Amino acid sequence: MRVVVDAFLELRDRAAGCTRCELSTTRTQVVFGTGHRDSPLVVVGEAPGEQEDLSGEPFVGRSGTLLRRVIGEETGLDPADCCIVNVVKCRPPQNRDPRPAEVAACRPWLDEQLEVVSPTVVLTVGNFASRLLLGTREGITRLRGRSYPWRDAHLVPTLHPAAVLRGGSAALERFRHDVRLAGSLLAGAAA
Repeated sequence: MRVVVDAFLELRDRAAGCTRCELSTTRTQVVFGTGHRDSPLVVVGEAPGEQEDLSGEPFVGRSGTLLRRVIGEETGLDPADCCIVNVVKCRPPQNRDPRPAEVAACRPWLDEQLEVVSPTVVLTVGNFASRLLLGTREGITRLRGRSYPWRDAHLVPTLHPAAVLRGGSAALERFRHDVRLAGSLLAGAAA
């Protein structure tokens, strides 16, 4: 396990100085990811927002609180033991969608993170991360609700926590269902 932790920290240190795209000129810092570096669950979001850029951690604020609470309630994992990352590691100005060149520049960091952690389940939140990792243009409302084979893992797409906060109890139940599915896949792999 020591090799995995060292590889993840070395990757984080290399990413901290990244200048592969223009986002490096407007960011406060690289938001590499948080959590347990050999977690069976990796959560992948889109990109850091303003608060994430300031704090250096993904999913802070109300969305992050909801995400971590539901992971704890529906998977039995301590959310601190999960690895939480974004596709793009630097905040796009005004929280706009990342541009294709920015995604292409950052994709090797995400691929290396996922390779080093080697999760059992990847939980993608929102359209952006789900479409990218599944290589589809299909929307999240059609993708969510089931798992997909992905590399040596299961990929479970779900709603973005920010959309859940805006969507009321029906959105929350769909989100819980998807996170519960991720938990059952984790439990099945552990059995």
